[in-house]
Amino acid sequence: MNISIRGYIKDNFKNTNEKELKDSIESSLKEGAEESLPGLGVFFEVLWQNSTNEQQDSIINNLKNGFN
Repeated sequence: MNISIRGYIKDNFKNTNEKELKDSIESSLKEGAEESLPGLGVFFEVLWQNSTNEQQDSIINNLKNGFN
């Protein structure tokens, strides 16, 4: 059986509004459960793919600053 986690998460959030997305992200971060990491990874992938080069540079800068 071949399950696409990426596809499942994208389908699951397809018709989600902004508040629901924010609530989902915040609850995942608050819980800190390892099981949330794949979903957050898919969120990051979607963010990255839908960002301009300038926005990607800003994301990288924010990540770099967060690790320091």
